[in-house]
Amino acid sequence: MSFMRYVEDVGQAADNLRAQKTRTLLTALGIIFGVGSVIGMLAIGAGAKEESLRFIEKLGVRNLLVESRPATSREELQQRRRTSPGLTDRDVRILETNIEDLEVLSPRRTLHPARVLPKPAHDMPELDGVRASYAVIHALDPVEGKFFEVHDDGASSAVCVLGEIAKVDLLGYGPAVGKFVKVNDTWLEVVGVLADSSNIVFIPLNTFQYRFWDVSSGMKDDLDGIDLRLKSAARSVEVAKIVSAILNGTHHNIQDFTVTIPAALLAQQQQTQTIFTYVMVAIAAISLLVGGIGIMNIVLATVMERTREIGIRRSIGARRIDIVRQFLTESILISVGGGLLGIGFGFFLSWLIARAAEWKTIVTTSSVVIAFGVSVVVGVVFGIYPAMKAARIDPIEALRYE
Repeated sequence: MSFMRYVEDVGQAADNLRAQKTRTLLTALGIIFGVGSVIGMLAIGAGAKEESLRFIEKLGVRNLLVESRPATSREELQQRRRTSPGLTDRDVRILETNIEDLEVLSPRRTLHPARVLPKPAHDMPELDGVRASYAVIHALDPVEGKFFEVHDDGASSAVCVLGEIAKVDLLGYGPAVGKFVKVNDTWLEVVGVLADSSNIVFIPLNTFQYRFWDVSSGMKDDLDGIDLRLKSAARSVEVAKIVSAILNGTHHNIQDFTVTIPAALLAQQQQTQTIFTYVMVAIAAISLLVGGIGIMNIVLATVMERTREIGIRRSIGARRIDIVRQFLTESILISVGGGLLGIGFGFFLSWLIARAAEWKTIVTTSSVVIAFGVSVVVGVVFGIYPAMKAARIDPIEALRYE
């Protein structure tokens, strides 16, 4: 009996809302835009978080990255060289000897070539000279062929491994292993293609040093960077302090290098992303608040218009709780209908943002549930006052109301 009463209330509320279609739609717009905005903002946050995590995971949470800081002018470089030799092979040997938690490391040199054949379809690829251990440090998985090996580095072999973008730009979509590319004046045989979407040509470090000349080397350190992979039990922050202390000693406290800790960067990024998401959701939630105020305003107007109806219902036996339930049901129907339409608008908004701004957006189940749940709560909270006001109307005065 009680269930059927609620079904009748829903049917009656739906009939009353259909009688005022335009007003109902305008009232629901605030909820629609609010729910859609919350879903859209959370989708931006989720997309940005995934992109950041993917980038940081690519760096490796067990890695430390030592980067050379290039001088901005020749005068600055000359001043540095009076005290510090810059990042060199000597630093590599000292780190290998003194870092107990070190699993493996790879020095790195970088060159922006002047000529590449076949001519790239888009941007000129970057040439990186690294050790074979670089693939282990950054978990580089070849989709074709293999990464070059230690003996290739020792023999200064003219071989290379292409990032995905470099491979497509230079050699198209067909098989690449066994083909040759010419970087500056050196022909390199392709022995592997990586799954990562990078526009980089990787070659053995010794090959880089003996077969290539960097015209800008006079303004750079001997090495552009040193990538370290730590043992699984190592504390990256503590090891980074040791690395910094060692390099400060060899560089005589000249800050011509930086030490990046991807694990710490990940924690900082997650904290920043959480704050960013909260701010965006708070801004979007204002639309839901405005929508709730709109529901309360319209239901109050409806109560005034239907005062005589309330009086008739009370005179034939309706209780105050019946009047409350009637108007509260109408508020909830508006918020539920607006919430459902808002979910569709949220998916559209996320797609539009991804298409127009070229940002990655991810609509999660939790964002849909949260936004819809809040819209229902808004309908209940902002519908209670008008419903209570309708129930407190004196039946006799209501029957006299014109």
